[in-house]
Amino acid sequence: MSNKLGTPKNQDVEPRTMRRVAFASFVGTAIEYYDFYIYGTAAALVFPHVFFPNMSPLLATIASFATFAVAFISRPIGAAIFGHFGDRLGRKKTLVATLLIMGLSTVAIGLVPPAATIGVAAPILLLTLRVLQGFAVGGEWAGSALLSAEYAPPNKRGMYGMFTQLGVGAGLVLTNVIFLTVNTTIGEENESFMSWGWRLPFLFSAVLVAVALYVRLNIEETPVFREEKQKHSRAAKAPFGELFRNQPGKVALASGCMVGVFTLSFMGGTYLTGYASSELYHSRTLILLVGVLGGLAMILFTAISAMLCDKHGRRKIMLIGFFLGIPWSFVVIPLMDTGSPFLFGLSIVGTFSVLGCSYGPLASFIPEIFATRYRYTGAGLAFNLGGILGGAVPPLLAGVLLASFGSWAIGLMMAILVAVSFFSTFALPETKDQDLHDAE
Repeated sequence: MSNKLGTPKNQDVEPRTMRRVAFASFVGTAIEYYDFYIYGTAAALVFPHVFFPNMSPLLATIASFATFAVAFISRPIGAAIFGHFGDRLGRKKTLVATLLIMGLSTVAIGLVPPAATIGVAAPILLLTLRVLQGFAVGGEWAGSALLSAEYAPPNKRGMYGMFTQLGVGAGLVLTNVIFLTVNTTIGEENESFMSWGWRLPFLFSAVLVAVALYVRLNIEETPVFREEKQKHSRAAKAPFGELFRNQPGKVALASGCMVGVFTLSFMGGTYLTGYASSELYHSRTLILLVGVLGGLAMILFTAISAMLCDKHGRRKIMLIGFFLGIPWSFVVIPLMDTGSPFLFGLSIVGTFSVLGCSYGPLASFIPEIFATRYRYTGAGLAFNLGGILGGAVPPLLAGVLLASFGSWAIGLMMAILVAVSFFSTFALPETKDQDLHDAE
């Protein structure tokens, strides 16, 4: 495909090129979210013992989840900075940068000595590297979604956007498979897992990042961005400023769409994992195996909803997912509290299935809202601002609610946050037939 003036329209992109773009979106996002999810898994199962050994179990868990939550504060900063360069310099270069920063930060976490060795410096180092993780992932999702959306034919944006979304589910599956492999190899009760075994998934990230980097370096810039850059008069010198001058309401509503998504994702993949371990005393092997099944369920329902949204509309499919998520929020904790391993599995698989119903269309829906010259900035900020309320707050607040009111209050909190996404999505227009050049 030529980089010269007169680049073919998206309908003329060769199938081989689209396959390469779809794979680049999938593999890069899978690796970045593998890096992000392994921290969440370790925060639930390992970090309270390794980095906060002198605290009570409850306080150690809260402190561990606090280091997890801080990444959601740095994510919007990363979204704004990487969005600026993504809108000014291009999607491809920016995605390479996010991948490298994320990979190096993750490997470094696997090398941080425990608190027993270097004292308070250990959690400080952990916190610093977690901030860098959040900074990098803040620019990842939007760039990956734009890569698919700006290459795909208009009537297949939902289908090709699916690959970015599948990468998130694949990252969850890979996280649990790697931890499960390490746990099974070393042994459930072996002290080696707590001393060094947990580090292996973080160090393994270096191999995965090398693969993703090779794939991303071998794709071209998107046709829509190249065409926009040729129109010098419409180039955004300050994408952030233009975004908030022209579409501030869309940023707020699109952020609201993400609140329930993050709530279901990180409560299911992080807090409920820790709850199953510390409150219900399920084995690590069971918890990790259920995590694999949850990730597979998310992949399945994400694929179904993404493909349906090209025919029935993004908004309608997402509303169905959020509508199901509200009553499910009240069910998930009581199912877990039975103590049944089967019902624990059902609660996690159900949570990720409901999440997948609303998650599939997002990679086409959110980019279609914003104009090309600040689309990276708009999509990135919308995605990650929603993560503060939906991703950072619930795991922290859940521990307080559990201690003060009981587990039913956690379900109420989840239902309220999912309802925020339902009403935000309802307030936005359908974008299925939106021309990316006329999105403003």
